[in-house]
Amino acid sequence: MATLLRKQKSENIDNTGFGTNSNAEGGRLVNPDGSTNLKKRGLPVWERVSIFHYCLRMKRSHFFIAILLFYTTINIFFALIYFFIGVEHLYGIDLTHTVFEKVMAAFFFSSQTLTTVGYGHVSPSGMLTNIVASTESLLGILSFAVVTGLIYGRFSRPKAYLMFSENMLVAPYKDSKALMVRMATYKYNHLTDAEAQLTVALHLNEGGKMVTRFYPLALEISKINTLSLSWTLVHNITQDSPLYKHSVDELQEAKMEVIVYVKAFDDNFSSVVQQRTSYTYQQLVYGAKFLPMFERSPNGDYTLVELDRINAHEAANLP
Repeated sequence: MATLLRKQKSENIDNTGFGTNSNAEGGRLVNPDGSTNLKKRGLPVWERVSIFHYCLRMKRSHFFIAILLFYTTINIFFALIYFFIGVEHLYGIDLTHTVFEKVMAAFFFSSQTLTTVGYGHVSPSGMLTNIVASTESLLGILSFAVVTGLIYGRFSRPKAYLMFSENMLVAPYKDSKALMVRMATYKYNHLTDAEAQLTVALHLNEGGKMVTRFYPLALEISKINTLSLSWTLVHNITQDSPLYKHSVDELQEAKMEVIVYVKAFDDNFSSVVQQRTSYTYQQLVYGAKFLPMFERSPNGDYTLVELDRINAHEAANLP
């Protein structure tokens, strides 16, 4: 193995953007969703975090829950201000109601003011109450403009919509063996000029120091004209491959991680989209092959792609 690593030393790459000091790394380099597995500190939170980008990337359910919480919190805040100023300065509120009913009346008045609906049943009186209502109305216009922009940004942001197999396989291939990863689009978007790159990271002990070496994995087909069905990325493990003659135990010892990078042109948005993911040595299945995930429809009119079979595989004998 040492002889092989010396042979490959000139072939490794160091422009991946990841450090080579394994002692400073924690866990995998890239998460399955494509994000880098790191956290930053040393600056205040408001300088390290971009709220705009965070809102664009967060889950859809979390996004709408955040909007609801923001809307409710703002209305509660202004409702309490109106209550402590005095609900008698809000024309239309029955002063004989209980405290809870008065607070709720102030809350709904705040909601109508924030959204600039203004039904007219309750109206402010007095300088202080009108100042608060005007301030809330301005805040409502600005906040809803921001929310509208975020919603538009989330729905209009180009995305590859690619799904990857849960495992990478070492399968028989051309009287030898190959590392395989399968992907497919799960939406009806049309991707053309799709390109893929595989990079393997090996954590090695060199001179008593743990270092990370990156090697590009050559693909049998690295570019296709259109990505309509599934696409299996195939790296033929020949003598030129950095994985040649590596056993499963050696790959596990080196904490192998394969980083997948895909970019393509989306006809719908007329823009380039990209997506990446990674596989660790725990996700390696040695001696298996993928099963077909598409077939002819029962009536023969179209091709049926079974997306839930993207990881379907069976055992196979390696040469």
